[in-house]
Amino acid sequence: MIGSLRGRIASKSPPQLTVEVGGVGYELEAPMSTFFHLPPAGSEVRLLTHLVVREDAHVLYGFATEEERRLFRSLIKVSGVGPKIALALLSGISVSDFYGCVQAQDASSLTRIPGIGRKTAERLIVEMRDRLAAPELAVGGGGAGALSAEAEAYEALVALGYRPAEAARLLKGAGPGTQSTEELIRRALQGAVRE
Repeated sequence: MIGSLRGRIASKSPPQLTVEVGGVGYELEAPMSTFFHLPPAGSEVRLLTHLVVREDAHVLYGFATEEERRLFRSLIKVSGVGPKIALALLSGISVSDFYGCVQAQDASSLTRIPGIGRKTAERLIVEMRDRLAAPELAVGGGGAGALSAEAEAYEALVALGYRPAEAARLLKGAGPGTQSTEELIRRALQGAVRE
């Protein structure tokens, strides 16, 4: 998978842009929140990416921040929400405002975003509520790069197949204090075995 690109912006026409890396032009789609932070064409840029492989195409999506990419990846896991709707959401609302809507169960604010109907907004709120238990998401996002040890441990537990709420509960049971990611995962898994 392509995790990031660093190169020169060859062209940009929202939501598409082309980044030239070592003589190869990568076509990407990006949310408007990313476009607002892009330098002019011809400038150097580094974007985090997510590759979506479909039957008829490979589509590369670009993001200015890790928080945007993380939310995009969470959104496309929601039933009935594909990359286009996730891109529309990121273009219409900031990451922290989206999490605020989910926590407040404010479906009406989400329906103001083009392409988001009442049923989709309600489904997003229901399915994203558990994911808000993630340490870095519950506060509205961490720093623009490195995750805390607790956030990395949470993502590792979810990758291992634990439900988001269950992963958050296991980490709470791992004990307080500053620990390494590996130590947090080890203690959380030991807690799971004891149950």
